[in-house]
Amino acid sequence: MSVGDGILRTGWLFGKQGQPGKRGFWTHFLRRRVPTEPWDQRLEDSRKEGRPENLLSREVTLSMVAIPSEGFSCPHWRSNCLSPEGEQKLDIEHLGRASTSKPPNDGPLWEEALVGKIRTMSALQKSQALEAVQCHIQEHTQLIRKEVPNAGLQELLAALNLELKQPLEKTFLFHFYGLILRECACADLVRRHLAGLLELSHQSSGQREGIAVAVGIVSSTHMQEVWAALEHVGRTRFLRTVFTSSDSQQPEPDTHWRWAGSTSLLCYGQMAVHAGAQILPWVDNIVSRMVYYFSCSRYDNILKTSFLSATIMLLKALRQNSTPSYKFSQIPELIQCLLRILQKEPNFLATLFREKIMLVIVGLSNLRPSLKPMVKSQILHTCLQSLYTLPPTETLRSSLPPLDVAPDITALYRKSMRALDLLLQSLISENKSVDELCFILQHMEPWLKSDSSHERQQAVQTIFLFLKYVVDYVGLTVSRLARHPREGSQEGGGHPLHAGPPDRPAHAAVEGQGARHPEPRPPVRLPPPATSDPAEGTSEFMYLKKMKNFEANARRETEMKFYDLVKVLDGNLTMAQHTQLVLTLLRGLCSHNHLRCDLASQLLLMIVEDHSIKAEQVAEILQGLFQELPSIIFKNTLQTVMQAVSVLGTQHAQETVEVMLSLCHPSERQVMPLWKALASNTQLARKVLTLLYMKLRLRPPKEVVRFTQQAEVISLLALGTIYELLYTQEYKATVRWAFAGVLVGLLTQLHYLFELDVVDGISDYQEDVLDGKPLSPCRTCLEALKGLFWTTNYWEVFAYLKLLRGWELFEHMETYTEGVTLLARAMAHYDCEVKAVLGQAVISLKSSEERDNIVAILIITEFLNSHELTQYVSRRTVDNFLSLGLNNPNQLVQAMSLKGLSSALMHPEKVMLLRNRLAGLLNGFVGPEPKDVMGLMEILGDILHRLGTQGVGATSLRIAQHLLQLFDDEQADVRGGAILLYGDVLYSGGKKYQQALKNHAFQALVPLLFHLADSCPNVVMKTKLTFLRCAILLKWEFRKELFGKLAWGRGLSAENDVFIYTVESNLGNYHQFLMQALTYLSSPDRNLKQAAVKFIGGMLQDYFPDLCICLRKADVRTLRKHLEILKQDPDSMSRRFYSSFLEDIWELSQYVTH
Repeated sequence: MSVGDGILRTGWLFGKQGQPGKRGFWTHFLRRRVPTEPWDQRLEDSRKEGRPENLLSREVTLSMVAIPSEGFSCPHWRSNCLSPEGEQKLDIEHLGRASTSKPPNDGPLWEEALVGKIRTMSALQKSQALEAVQCHIQEHTQLIRKEVPNAGLQELLAALNLELKQPLEKTFLFHFYGLILRECACADLVRRHLAGLLELSHQSSGQREGIAVAVGIVSSTHMQEVWAALEHVGRTRFLRTVFTSSDSQQPEPDTHWRWAGSTSLLCYGQMAVHAGAQILPWVDNIVSRMVYYFSCSRYDNILKTSFLSATIMLLKALRQNSTPSYKFSQIPELIQCLLRILQKEPNFLATLFREKIMLVIVGLSNLRPSLKPMVKSQILHTCLQSLYTLPPTETLRSSLPPLDVAPDITALYRKSMRALDLLLQSLISENKSVDELCFILQHMEPWLKSDSSHERQQAVQTIFLFLKYVVDYVGLTVSRLARHPREGSQEGGGHPLHAGPPDRPAHAAVEGQGARHPEPRPPVRLPPPATSDPAEGTSEFMYLKKMKNFEANARRETEMKFYDLVKVLDGNLTMAQHTQLVLTLLRGLCSHNHLRCDLASQLLLMIVEDHSIKAEQVAEILQGLFQELPSIIFKNTLQTVMQAVSVLGTQHAQETVEVMLSLCHPSERQVMPLWKALASNTQLARKVLTLLYMKLRLRPPKEVVRFTQQAEVISLLALGTIYELLYTQEYKATVRWAFAGVLVGLLTQLHYLFELDVVDGISDYQEDVLDGKPLSPCRTCLEALKGLFWTTNYWEVFAYLKLLRGWELFEHMETYTEGVTLLARAMAHYDCEVKAVLGQAVISLKSSEERDNIVAILIITEFLNSHELTQYVSRRTVDNFLSLGLNNPNQLVQAMSLKGLSSALMHPEKVMLLRNRLAGLLNGFVGPEPKDVMGLMEILGDILHRLGTQGVGATSLRIAQHLLQLFDDEQADVRGGAILLYGDVLYSGGKKYQQALKNHAFQALVPLLFHLADSCPNVVMKTKLTFLRCAILLKWEFRKELFGKLAWGRGLSAENDVFIYTVESNLGNYHQFLMQALTYLSSPDRNLKQAAVKFIGGMLQDYFPDLCICLRKADVRTLRKHLEILKQDPDSMSRRFYSSFLEDIWELSQYVTH
């Protein structure tokens, strides 16, 4: 039997162990409501430091007798599943008071010089030096507890021809003694001095430490001799005190040897530190002896301190020298000893023994092979028992015995609880499976059912932090059994939740990233079919289908475990804890693990749907989601999150809108996905838009608004958001539904901004310039007003104002009312939401705000001319709210109310009077030189507007004919006025004369088309509007596209498009177009002549086959006659046209035969 195969392998020396946790149904672990207190300080400290709350970032220190200065670090072979801060926490390089030597490569400053001199000594000199040092140690052992007197030591060094000037440690003599022995080549000499060294008294802590230092140094070159010496002491000296217990009637053992076991423990720890690369062949033997001495020695503080120090030194050595492939056989026994110390700790908190023991267990649990479920169960049971049974934090101080220096109880308790958190994190990191998670949580279930409120509270907080860590850092997998239903059954050792062979922990079989060292195993593959039998192929296909369904079911079962768990926790957390739970899930959405992100999103949706989120939590949750939103990479995860946002908005619509307004400037697109999520529910989208235009009315007076911080004005944030939502597809139907409220809100908001005098940038905007800068508030409001009509497909109203430059009227306070009037007139003309807007205007007319009254009365008076107004409201109702305006203190409101009361709608008898007056005015057009044509057209236009829906009947055709003759007038004002009034006349004949007016509009198309090239810009603009109104009246197919070219088109491309829209919309009418165009070849206006030339050339070039069909011989002769005139034309362009198309005319005459 080897040295390491002693009686310790039987396990009979161990004390009573904790019972493993009983299996229970975790989904019912919180049937009793757990009273909780404000959020645990552990999480608060982590949050203040701006990092994940893994409780592992602060260094733990402890003043403890005989604790080595060298702690342990997380071995390089451990799992990399812990968070970065967690791994830093495991590197506890200052775990206690300095008492052990440093590794050979990190010794005292004087060691290198001293070793150099020792190596120059002869064997005789070394022997003499050893004798001298040994004698000095034996004579001055009482000085070990304090500094060695420099005078006596210098005499000793002088006798050895050594000189040292550095300040020396109190264990220098032992260190020096060990260095000389290490350099000795004589094994007998080493054995003799080791025996003498171990025969020294073990009563003093300094003596024990010094002996261990010397033994450790010697072991680096004489491991066999050191091991034999320790074995001899154990057999001859230690066994004398083994069976002497503290409660027996036997006398106290000799104090010289009473703590020999503690010295041996320190010696084994130092041997591990100094063993270097040869530690692995000896590690199991060293561990077995450590367990032996701890189990057989008399238990006291010296023993537990020495054992813990030795274990820490052993872990440090393994960290520096271990390999991933090595398997340790004695780790469970070592952990049992640590658990025994934990069980014997008093029920008060005065030291950090609990924290350090749990941290050591964390390091040991990372070694191979993985711990068996029974061992992990004992660890969990004992650690939870040790911490949860402590008195409540408020009574911990009063439970302390009398002490010289009172410890910081709060800090001790916090550090101990952090160590427990780290232990749980380490266990789940080593086996990332749902079964492992449930296995750990089941050990906490009894504490959740405890009768003590503080025990339940601690359990809930520990679970919460543990689950938060799982979501943040761990990607869970399913067990091997779940993945491969044909492999094995639920037989074998360990917890019932695990499956695997009896001699191997089930969690070691977990597949995926969660397993540290998976056993080599060939991939599972289906064998190819032996034959080409279709039946066998079908069988294989069915098997694959069953496998796929089984995996899907297993995944659903796994998710259900989490859903049940979160549901139970959801009702037992404080509001702060509940918020942190949600924020933890939000951080889990950013993982690169698809399953993890999907689970986090589903849990988030479940919590929101459970109505557990209070209004006070909405702000912090949405702010957290907004920060994580850009990092979500999986589409289905994002969809689930947006679904959760929609549900949250349904439950807390007002709070959600207010928070989202404050997240960022509305022009920043990052917040748009959240607004789109709220539009997934039609009712919610309507509520959102209603809240937004209601917030437009939250307008503080000018004296209150701080111009340097305009973002604080909620109405400006709502304005910017409405502007963005207008161009969001998801809100298209909702904007149409809320059209009236948004319109009135935007109009009054623009008036409010004029009142604030924040008009910078409103006139500097250029539509054709792409600029990433946010728009000014006034410009945003105006663009939103324009976008409201464009995005709701009321483009005719938009075009009406665009081509009349009516939108520019809104850029100045002086012309604001004209802009509102023109807009209302266009809406009435095209029946744009008249009923809904009228209702909003009536409400605004009753408002106490002057700006609301102004906007309302301007809209109402123009709507009196609407074709459909009488269908929505009676004259009496109109009379009532117009009379209300007469009592308004604002003079404009009074004047407009009076104008409305005198309208033709309110006084039907005026219709006949106005028609008669109109007939008399038409005589003014008769004669060679009509007088004051501009004044006459102005009066005609006013009468037509006043008559409104009543119309002028057949008179409209007479007016249209007179106006058509004025299109080519020499005066630009006359041409422009006639063309603009012509557009109004086309819509004034009523249904009876509508077709006749359409025919007349067709006759005006070519003149209007040519006047698009008029030399006067104002005439061109008015022509564009009338030309578009003709296209709308004639119901051309590409009306909206035509407007786009008229409004924003430039150059030959736009001209060609307008030409194509005109011709293609009038198939079969090429003859009339061509004949009208020929008359302009002799026009004195060069622009009109050039337009005619281009039009005729385009017809000949692009529509030659059609002309061959529709023209007659007489038409061709007329065409040739007009072209002959161009042959002598002084204009070079006309002559070139004649030369270019003369051949086409001749060819056309050949094809036209009738």
